[in-house]
Amino acid sequence: MRSIRPALAAAALAAALALTATACESGDDKADGNPGATADADQAGGAGADDLADLADLADQLKKHGIDVDKWKDGEWKNWDKDKWLREAKDFVNPVIDGLWKPERMKKAKDPVRTIDTKAATDDAGVSDPEPQAVEAEAEKLPYHDNAAPVGKIFFDTPEGPAVCSGTVVKDPNNPGKSNLVWTAGHCVHHGGKDGGWYRNIAFVPAYNDLGKTREEQANAKPEEVYPYGEYWADWVTTSGEWIDGTTAETSGASYEYDYAVLHVKPKNGGKSLEETVGTALPVDFSAPSAKEVPAMGAWGYPQAPPFDGELMYKCIDKPVRLSLTSTAPTMFSIGCTMTGGSSGGGWFRETSDGKLALVSNTSIGPAGSAGWLAGPQLGEGAERLYNSMSEKFGNK
Repeated sequence: MRSIRPALAAAALAAALALTATACESGDDKADGNPGATADADQAGGAGADDLADLADLADQLKKHGIDVDKWKDGEWKNWDKDKWLREAKDFVNPVIDGLWKPERMKKAKDPVRTIDTKAATDDAGVSDPEPQAVEAEAEKLPYHDNAAPVGKIFFDTPEGPAVCSGTVVKDPNNPGKSNLVWTAGHCVHHGGKDGGWYRNIAFVPAYNDLGKTREEQANAKPEEVYPYGEYWADWVTTSGEWIDGTTAETSGASYEYDYAVLHVKPKNGGKSLEETVGTALPVDFSAPSAKEVPAMGAWGYPQAPPFDGELMYKCIDKPVRLSLTSTAPTMFSIGCTMTGGSSGGGWFRETSDGKLALVSNTSIGPAGSAGWLAGPQLGEGAERLYNSMSEKFGNK
């Protein structure tokens, strides 16, 4: 039986996220960084200010990569030849293709499954806690714009076809009250490793399927009933250098301890920011707290792999434990949860000492061959540098 304290913390956590949907704050909630993951700021995704001084001048930027924007929009983006698959941090491109993410195409999007054999991964690490007991995922209350407005779905294209993840609107420390930033997982934007590259046609839909309609009901629904805030294309994305290089995980071939990313999305027609439109954004906690110190963490997302279908938002709340994949990288947080692929990138939240809710991790991996727990990276100094760099260089674009 779980202790009373985590149970009470879980109830408070669920209530706190609901409150964020109706109480937009405009203060600067910039977090203080403590030691944690240590991504190299120069390797951590995103170009320098001079490399992307004007996000609107996209055609010229594409030409630098040998890409004709008209041919790209007409289907050249489907060319995944190694020479055409841009990989480096400075090479991200994502021109808007109007009408690409039609409802029927969204429904074809599959989860980019990330599982791991934890027995093989943890033999030499020695700091993992016992695997958490499974926690049954709970459907979020409807409508989502009242209960979890900052959470949404991320759609993107991979060499295998359209894919889907989850994401969260987060605060922009240099543009308080007017954030266009979305937090997700690195594997939702970049394949990772020497043979990988940036995914394409990345778009965010906050509070997707707001009224929780079935696929059949959506066919006759008004657009605002399914996409209450519309669709936001990413015009810049950054992820950790460790994820791009895939150099730290000795058994998995990727760097799940650094599997996080930040999107900058383009406001609709130059109008209000994403935060103003949605009504809220969450601060990010970079203190990398010990799992033992946190009574409860909650993960939110849109699981798509069976038995789920990606149409509904779910959540799991549990006391975190430690998961270690290597002896040289930070431990990850792990909680019991039956959510499956598609929930990747979804935010993990905790209540901080000031009683506010903050994003403290994101869903990265689950167990191979089953569903019962999820794991997410610690967000420490490297993650904070990446986030602040994104805000400083592109936040006001």
